[in-house]
Amino acid sequence: MSEAIIVGSGPNGLVCGAVLARAGMKVTVLEAEARIGGGTRTSELTLPGLLHDDCSAVHVMAVGAPSLNELGLERHGLQWCWPEVDLVHPLDGGSAGVMVRSIADTAAGLGEDGRRWQRVFSSPSRGFAALSEDIMRPLLHVPHHPLRLLRFGLAAAMPATLLARKFRTEEARALWGGCAAHAFSPLSRPMSSSVGMALICAGHLYGWPVARGGSRAISDALAAVIREHGGSLETGRRVASLSELPPADAIVLDLAPGAVAEIAGERLPARVARAYRRYRHGPGAFKMDLAVTGGVPWTSEAARRAGTVHAAGSFAEIVACERLINRGRMPERPFVLVCQQSLADPTRARGDVHPVWAYAHVPHGYTGDASEALLDQIERFAPGLRERIVAKAVRSSTEIASHNANYIGGDIITGANTPLQTVIRPRLALDPYSTGIPGVFICSAATPPGAGAHGMNGHNAAKSVLRSLGSA
Repeated sequence: MSEAIIVGSGPNGLVCGAVLARAGMKVTVLEAEARIGGGTRTSELTLPGLLHDDCSAVHVMAVGAPSLNELGLERHGLQWCWPEVDLVHPLDGGSAGVMVRSIADTAAGLGEDGRRWQRVFSSPSRGFAALSEDIMRPLLHVPHHPLRLLRFGLAAAMPATLLARKFRTEEARALWGGCAAHAFSPLSRPMSSSVGMALICAGHLYGWPVARGGSRAISDALAAVIREHGGSLETGRRVASLSELPPADAIVLDLAPGAVAEIAGERLPARVARAYRRYRHGPGAFKMDLAVTGGVPWTSEAARRAGTVHAAGSFAEIVACERLINRGRMPERPFVLVCQQSLADPTRARGDVHPVWAYAHVPHGYTGDASEALLDQIERFAPGLRERIVAKAVRSSTEIASHNANYIGGDIITGANTPLQTVIRPRLALDPYSTGIPGVFICSAATPPGAGAHGMNGHNAAKSVLRSLGSA
């Protein structure tokens, strides 16, 4: 029986291990921390019984991902839960851009921009399942749906500021800009529309669900698949060098490129080592979890029913904020993402006390305290929030990096979305999962298709392993 060792138990490492275990390999997953899951851990961060996701919180890109669906995770307890409203972007004055799963209903709420929203997103949303077969793979491949990919790619390659010109209302422009800002990239850059296009199209096809019981349900289900097929997981096993590992047919590293270079040392070909050490990390996140009595008192009625809220103001404010953090400067009004998972999954709340998950975009490695700026942004659209907070927990960018070593400088997407790194990561190669060392692979979010709890990076890396062993 062939053996595989997976270093790191984030969703990509776990998906890779599950795919290899199902293919008949003996799989061992090694995790440095006390709990598995990486970005899909869930903790009681504020009050006993109140469940907060440590990082990844809403799973628009995961719910339809073949990497998860092919593994039958529902047999191991994974359940998706949808809020009544997927996403709201409130504005000063009480108006808001509102996105629901139905593109027709979303368009109906955007007034004169309704038809424009449909023209931009309707076709790629309907075909997003097929489109995913191409965009969730490395750049260098023969596309399954070339015309569909070309149409999507033309929009995705635009600067988000250029695509925003298609809309006339501030509600539509802000709704678009908030989604594009998930890339942590200056919105005037080429390719800065790519993440927003994917999130909106996937959202109109699948919605923006959460995992019942917390994001840990994803990692728990993946671990169950590995064990079901004879694999094992070991926590508290930090790996400093490849020489520490026993012989194996494949070693797969769910690590940032710089860490791979350190662990591999002189075994890594010089050209690969240079590429991994040059790999760029982006801005950071500053996270705050709140226990809130009665939920957040948003001025917008739709926001009180929404699983996700962007507390960020106008499109122009979002553009300015993302420009500043990419220049290493902290904005007075940062982009703040708020998730209210208990609206979709009441098991996370305790009576009338609800967990509220939030983070602000901050510069890479930011060491300051963004707590008041973050709360001010939420209070701007939800006056009276502070009076409802009964407990809170804060995790700075540096603490985020300590909690998950892949999140260097608080970079929770494991790599700057520069135009080059958006399409080519972590290096230019026919097989970006190969490290150049025979039998050693990389599967972290620094590989295609990038960040998210969808596990497609691990799925693709597992296929690369099987091809190298002649088992694909």
